Order: sequence, then structure tokens, then C-alpha cells
Amino acid sequence: MMNTLFLQAPSFDGFDGGAGSRYQAKREIKSFWYPTWLAQPAAMVPGSRLLDAPADGLSVEESLAIAQGYGLVILHTSTPSFPTDAMFAELLKARNPSVVIGMVGAKVAVDPNGSLKASHAIDWVAREEFDYTCREVAEGKPLAEIPGISYRNKDGVVTHTVPRPMIEDMDELPFVAPVYKRDLKIQNYFIGYLKHPYVSIYTGRGCRSKCTFCLWPQTVGGHNYRVRSPENVIEEIRWIQNHMPEVQEIMFDDDTFTDLRSRAQEIARGLGKLGVTWSCNAKANVPYETLKIMKDNGLRLLLVGYETGDDQILLNIKKGVRTDIARRFTQDCRKLDITIHGTFILGLPGETRETITKTIQFAKDINPHTIQVSLAAPYPGTSLYREAVGNGWLQENDAVNLVNDKGVQLAAISYPHLSKEEIFHGVEVFYKRFYFRPRKIWEIVSEMLRSWEMMKRRLREGIEFFRFLNAHGN
Repeated sequence: MMNTLFLQAPSFDGFDGGAGSRYQAKREIKSFWYPTWLAQPAAMVPGSRLLDAPADGLSVEESLAIAQGYGLVILHTSTPSFPTDAMFAELLKARNPSVVIGMVGAKVAVDPNGSLKASHAIDWVAREEFDYTCREVAEGKPLAEIPGISYRNKDGVVTHTVPRPMIEDMDELPFVAPVYKRDLKIQNYFIGYLKHPYVSIYTGRGCRSKCTFCLWPQTVGGHNYRVRSPENVIEEIRWIQNHMPEVQEIMFDDDTFTDLRSRAQEIARGLGKLGVTWSCNAKANVPYETLKIMKDNGLRLLLVGYETGDDQILLNIKKGVRTDIARRFTQDCRKLDITIHGTFILGLPGETRETITKTIQFAKDINPHTIQVSLAAPYPGTSLYREAVGNGWLQENDAVNLVNDKGVQLAAISYPHLSKEEIFHGVEVFYKRFYFRPRKIWEIVSEMLRSWEMMKRRLREGIEFFRFLNAHGN
């Protein structure tokens, strides 16, 4: 077994959560997601180490000093971070020419040729789910015999092996929580809307929804929601309870945990018996009965992708939900005292000045506890990317410019009637109109007055938020 390092490479200035983050740009409030995509294969390679340089605050030099001692280094990369990840690979190769460097993630999955040609320091990339791929490379199996990878042969020609089938039995994968405890400092992981410290895990992969902008189902996870058994999920939560007692909340990071409602209810009842506090992603169409069962069994918060307040845009992006359904769902959550963190996207196909105003008003009407406003990101490999290029809203291969050198997300798509600049500055307008209201200000102040810990946390986040608005405005 090769001495293997799974690495979230050190980030460039302002890139808050590294290439493994779901949201690959600087957030309005500094936050870190767990590098679960690397923790999973790390759990399958005996003696390996998972290193999350951004979360640990490690510099390039400090990360190189650690990485140069390994025979195999596997980096998780993304479209925005790929140039600096490749640069790190080149610096590492210069220090240790014999090291084998692989890359995994959506960027290399959809562009294996371009990724390998971008840097000769990269020895191989994974095209599909890469858990078993990483293990087989670490075992020393010849690259030509490993499904699902692309590499250079002895003549320097990029070669593609046969595709790797999707994993169907998700229970065969080992737990990731033991890797978190072994290799990570969980105090370093925090999200503004989750209790601290928290732990996030997946109970399945893939998403049955067909949203045109969503990266993961269209590149790595697929549209078939493949799930772990409720018993398997509960067993990992029990392990966390027993071995990581400081954890205050569990976040289920499946694209849409609530897609299989009877399963979600069964898991919820199991969590209720354990007495844990938990949160999850949800589509804005979960019926009241399911919401109540989840709430009665420890559910605290739902992360909900509303995206827009315009029904035509929802139709354009194949969201599979309407604003009236989303309003009713939000009312049900309020009745049950379920907190909502709502996410919105500006610049999707059909966006106009009027729809931006409409979405801001919609957000104010439904009034989730907190929000995140992003810009439409046409990642290569998504339907949105193909649509944007086909309609001339985006120049092909221009999508690498999704963030600037400070990590601030850029508007990549422009329309004849709506410029990139207008879409970009719509973000700070959205935030100001949503948060700078007497009602919302009072909600936040009341929350702070109830807890000294919350007081300190919100004051810190407030400073970060105003810095974000300032950077965005410039």
C-alpha cells in the first residue's frame, strides 16, 4: 500500500473553504465544510492521512513540507481552484520527483484531457466516482488496469481506461466520521447557520432533480439517488455520539435528503431515539406530515434552495417546484418552528431587472432566518454551461473566471438586456434589502440577547458580512 495523502490544497487569498467546498468562492461569512469527498476514500486506504490545508490555516510552504513525505498525493480540485491546485502539484513534484499526483473532483471528471495537458505534474485524474479508484491506485495496481481514470502512457499520450460503474451498495463504504476524528480539527469547521461544532456526512449520493445549474448530479453523483440504509446511517451517528461528544449538530449534506420521504422519516425516528440535533438539505415541497415527524425527532434547520421568486425562471432551470408550493412549505416550517437557511441565485436564464426585484421581495415575504445569495455559475459539464455557450451568454472555456483573485464570485453570464455588472451588484442589493429591515434586525438582536455565545458569534459574523459587502461593492 502506497504512503498516501489526501489533500485539500492551500487556498489562494480569500478562497474560504478550498476546492472541496460546495460553494467554491468566498462566502459572505467565513465558513468551512468538511472535505467528505476525500474523507471517504481516505477511510478505504489503510495508513493514509487526510489534510485540509485551508481549514488548518496552512500555507503553501507548510503544506509542501508535509506532502513531500508521501508517495501518493491525491488532491480534490474544482474549476475555480484548478490553476492554483496545479501550481501546488508542480511545486510538490519539484521537491519530490517520484511522487505520484492524482486529482479528483468535477473539474477533472468533465475535462480529463484538458486537466492532464494543463500540467505534467498531474499523473492521473479520476473521471467518475473515485473512492475505489483511489484505493486501487494506492494498492499499486497498474493505471491501465484501473477503471475510471485518465493518465499519460509511457509515450506521453493521454489514455482513458474503461468507465467505472456507479456504486450501488452504499452500505459497503466505511464511515467517514472516524477519519474526521483521526485527521481533522473539528473546531475549525463552522457554518453560520449551524451549531458549533458540527459534523456533516452523506447518507446517499445523487439527486433525482434535474436542475440545470447543479454541478454534482451532472458530473459525479448522477441523478439516481443511491442511499445508505437507515440502520447504517444511525450506526454512524451513534459512533459520533460515543467518540465525538463535543459535536452539537449533525448536518446531512445529501443534495436532497428529503427526496425519499419514508426513508427520511425512518432515519428521523432513529435520530429521535438517540436524542441528537440535526439538519439537512431539503427541496421546498416537503409535506407537513413529513416535516412534523422530522421536527418531532430532532430536526432543527433545513437548508432550502429557493433560487428565485419567479415561476418562469424555476421552469427554465427545471427546478421542479413553484413559488406557491415554496410559500406553503415555508409557512409549514414556521408553524413547526423549523429554522430555514434559504439560498438564492441571481443571473439564471430568464433573469431581468424586474425578476431580481421580484426575487428580493419573495425572499422578504417568506423571510427565512438567514439567506445566501449566489451568482449563476455555469460550471463545465452542466446543462447551464451548454445553454449559456449555445446562446452566446458565455464564451466557451471562459467559465474558469468564476471567482476573482480575492475569491469573490463573479457573474459569468450576461444577457443582451442584463449585463454581468448589473447581475453582480444585484447580490449586495439583495443582502441589504433583506437584512437591513427593522423586522430582520430585531430578529437578529433578539437572538443575540438570548445567548452570550450567539452574541459573540453574530458580532464576528457581522464584521465579516460588512467586509464582504464592501469587497463586493468594489
